[in-house]
Amino acid sequence: MPQFFLNKRLIILLVSIIILVALIGFSLKEREKLSWAEQFVKDTASWAQTIVSRPASYVAGFFENVKDLQNTYEENKELKGRLDQLAMLEADVQRLKDENEKLQTILDKKGDLSKYKPIQATVIARNPDRWEETLIINKGEKDGLKKDMAVITAGGLIGKVKNTSNLSASVQLLSSTDPANRISAVINEKIYGTIEGYDTKKKLLLLKRIPYDAKIKKGEIVTTSGLGGVFPSGLPVGVVEEVVPDEFGLNQTAYVKPGADFYDIEHVMVAKLSMEKPDLDKLEEEEE
Repeated sequence: MPQFFLNKRLIILLVSIIILVALIGFSLKEREKLSWAEQFVKDTASWAQTIVSRPASYVAGFFENVKDLQNTYEENKELKGRLDQLAMLEADVQRLKDENEKLQTILDKKGDLSKYKPIQATVIARNPDRWEETLIINKGEKDGLKKDMAVITAGGLIGKVKNTSNLSASVQLLSSTDPANRISAVINEKIYGTIEGYDTKKKLLLLKRIPYDAKIKKGEIVTTSGLGGVFPSGLPVGVVEEVVPDEFGLNQTAYVKPGADFYDIEHVMVAKLSMEKPDLDKLEEEEE
């Protein structure tokens, strides 16, 4: 009996193997149409794959979009940084260009100072006190600067040297309200007066002590007179805006619009008087 069951099991196993091999061979055989069982299995698997693949695709796409956004943000951040650097470079280039133009204009003034030795200087500080209205420049006694020397910019005269140290000097501006700040000036090279005072409201210089009968028109040029020998003559100061008689009617006062901007000064030129040494040989010949 046990031998019968053993043989029966062996027979069933062999038959199952034969059927499985036949099915495999049958499935591997090229056919135009699948069996209903194969179609069912294949359709079921495709449906399951679709259900799983769509959410997975959405999730993968979401993370891919997040990564793209992050990359875009980083690129925009880098581009913004480069644009900021470019803007700073353009601002520096423009500043250097403006500074170069100012320096060139100041250098052109050398032709107006034939009898003087011009010294270029840079403003290193400014006194905030409006009464004083002084600048500190980086040239001093070692460069030959002395008190009362004229100081100019590209726009014209701005003031004079007030005091000096070995390495620097203080410049008192024409806009100072100090009554002791006086400079001899002339209108159209024929009408003399003295610049003494500044109208802070009108932002105009006061040219006083003008003869009461002098005929002056708006727009006439005001320059330094050169009287006294310390200041060069012909340095531009400004133009006449209006003329009013003084309180006693003995003189006139002209309001002068300065050619220089007293609040935008970076580079200046000091007019140093050049003392020429006499030719001793020539003097001896003349004496003989």
